[in-house]
Amino acid sequence: MRILDKNQALLSLQDQGFLPDTLERYERSFRKPYGTVLVTGPTGSGKSTTLYATLNVLNEVQRNIITIEDPVEYRLAGINQIQVNPKAGLTFASALRSILRADPDVLLVGEIRDRETAIIGIEAALTGHLVLTTLHTNDAASTPMRLLEMGVEPFLVTSALDVVLAQRLARRLCDRCKEPYQPSEEELLSARWAMETIDIGDWPTLHRAVGCSACGRTGYRGRFALHEVMPISEEIERLIIERRSVEDLAKVAQMEGMIPLRQDGLRKAAMGMTSIEEIFRVVT
Repeated sequence: MRILDKNQALLSLQDQGFLPDTLERYERSFRKPYGTVLVTGPTGSGKSTTLYATLNVLNEVQRNIITIEDPVEYRLAGINQIQVNPKAGLTFASALRSILRADPDVLLVGEIRDRETAIIGIEAALTGHLVLTTLHTNDAASTPMRLLEMGVEPFLVTSALDVVLAQRLARRLCDRCKEPYQPSEEELLSARWAMETIDIGDWPTLHRAVGCSACGRTGYRGRFALHEVMPISEEIERLIIERRSVEDLAKVAQMEGMIPLRQDGLRKAAMGMTSIEEIFRVVT
């Protein structure tokens, strides 16, 4: 059972834990009039919340926005939302086919679960629609490969996919009781901090969880997302066409400016948002 906070539907993208440079890379991709924006991560990583926040940005009077969800998690004013019902024959794929006749500007497909849904979604993106959807993969670079494994042809993936946003949820340190400390060299080395290119200075001040009445003695209060954004560049398109490894895609994406999930988390630990222990619990 998922317990949903209805206020989450009102959140902006700025409330999701994005750092400014990462948010700029993401926004640049979904502001296009057509293409595919794919948010990925394990169950419970905040994908739906991010997509709803994205819809809040795109939700303007002149835009026809339709969602297909299982279930509809939040009701959004001005948006046509449809809940799939497989027992009645209304699947993601069949709903997509019907909805395309209404010529929407923006389509949100709750999840790509099979090749048929993936193909129809890609065809929608190639015919002038902006498609927002989700997939279950561990990181951004794994996502194009997952689509290939589902039987989608490489040229279709590269033609329609604009950006992949991977994310995880981390616990936020309690502001009332978190304790600053100067990490030892051994701690930084054990975290492989010296291997990271993080613009926070050579010797960051970190914070640890303590626990108080405000946070139920856990040391944490609330959650936020870690992100990595991989725009699909010409070089990444070439690697997908050649069916190169996930490692090759990740390497090129980082050379082109992608900040990996772990590095995004370490930056946020250095900002006092969470502990280094929490980052390594969430991102292996």
